[in-house]
Amino acid sequence: MNTTAFIMFLCIVFVTLIITFYASKRTKNASEFYTAGGGLTGWQNGLAIAGDYMSAASFLGIAGAVALTGFDGFFYSIGFLVAYLVVLYLVAEPLRNLGKYTFADMIASRFDAKKIRGFAAMNTMAISIFYMIAQLVGAGALIKLLLGLDYTTSVLIVGVLMTVYVIFGGMHATSWVQIIKAILLMGGTFAISLVVLAKFNWSITEMFDQMKTATPLKEAFLNPGVKYKIPLDTISLNMGLVLGTAGLPHILIRFFTVKDAKTARSSVVYATWIIGIFYVMTIFLGFGAAAFVGTSQIVAANPAGNMAAPLLAKALGGDMLFAFISAVAFATILAVVAGLVLTAASAFAHDFYNEILRKGKATEKEQLKMARLAAIGVSVVSIILALGAQTLNVAFLVSLAFAVAASANLPVIIYTIYWRRFNTTGAVWAMVVGLISAIGLVLISPSVISPEAGKAIFVGNPIFPYSTPGIISIPLGFIAGYLGTIFSSQKADVKKYEEVLVKSNTGIGIGQ
Repeated sequence: MNTTAFIMFLCIVFVTLIITFYASKRTKNASEFYTAGGGLTGWQNGLAIAGDYMSAASFLGIAGAVALTGFDGFFYSIGFLVAYLVVLYLVAEPLRNLGKYTFADMIASRFDAKKIRGFAAMNTMAISIFYMIAQLVGAGALIKLLLGLDYTTSVLIVGVLMTVYVIFGGMHATSWVQIIKAILLMGGTFAISLVVLAKFNWSITEMFDQMKTATPLKEAFLNPGVKYKIPLDTISLNMGLVLGTAGLPHILIRFFTVKDAKTARSSVVYATWIIGIFYVMTIFLGFGAAAFVGTSQIVAANPAGNMAAPLLAKALGGDMLFAFISAVAFATILAVVAGLVLTAASAFAHDFYNEILRKGKATEKEQLKMARLAAIGVSVVSIILALGAQTLNVAFLVSLAFAVAASANLPVIIYTIYWRRFNTTGAVWAMVVGLISAIGLVLISPSVISPEAGKAIFVGNPIFPYSTPGIISIPLGFIAGYLGTIFSSQKADVKKYEEVLVKSNTGIGIGQ
């Protein structure tokens, strides 16, 4: 066991529990639990968004993917960053103006149908659990490496902590844990990047030249095609990454934590700058790990490469830097999983329990109780699923969640805001077809079924040839929404659409 790392782990857990304790005193009603009462400023929410977004996939997964596959690993950084342009220009302002607590609120502003809320809540919980699996896999590998605990025990520790944050602190605790984590992660990544650049004589050109011979891949390391050998597979991956953020429930819910659309826009701008700088630095993490740790050592620690960044820290700065970076990675995972649990619990308690089962008549106390019970249920399901996915790269696992979000949620968001003829049937078709096609294609893809033992969950020949489903499932979601609308006998409520169009762009009437 690394004693220094263990002490730093305990310090982070202690600080986050103190935050949760004070946040619990402010969480007295549903609004405080779901959205922190809409009281965050632009910079605070921008940091929290960045903290939510820079997950284990970003820090652990991308560093490992770049170290092992070179340019193909950097696709994740590019896709994750470009995605925020879609969020900024198409989603952030309308979502804040139309919604209240959840993604389903925004859809319900145009379609007052219980089944819409039900399917939206189902999609939110499915995507959140998918995303959470990746974080728990990263946590399991990290704690196993540092403390010598087995994978199952490691996942259970993180699962218990994330549930505590949500049950007692709600959005207040989750937001401040994310803000602190974003600051720590940026500081740690910047420090490692400087050390790596110094090793290459402060020359980026020299760094790229040396990387041509630093790995077993030789010059192929700097070219695409190492992992994604089929061009359509690369397109499928990037479609999911670029379009998926605009449909991720745990990112969408953050726009309800500010007072108005102007603040929502400013928070996206802050987040984009922070995230952009971070993803540029993932090049140094990946290249440094490949050059100074080595492929064999990275794979020996974790076959998917998820421990590349902590191992690089140890190679460059010894046990102290290794302990700090590992503790930061742990804080990263805790912050993101807390946000995911909160999002899924909010969808269940607000959309399913209050709006559908109780027809909007549940008291604040009843909603809070149900949200906390839902948080426990979501955590248990995610932990069970994570126990079977420990051999998969966390950046890759997150890319699957992005594909599901882009397929099931984004078509409904775009059509709701911008298409006059869109109706309830089209919304249901888009969500159902997008979700089923994305998850179905993943289950028969090389991600789940591989001829090589240890590369996936099952051994065999995959039916679907691409590792991510976006190239098929995203167009299917949009097509299903279109066909469901035009073949339905139901007429769109034009007056309601015009009301939504004005409200989404101006914010008029959101006080009511």
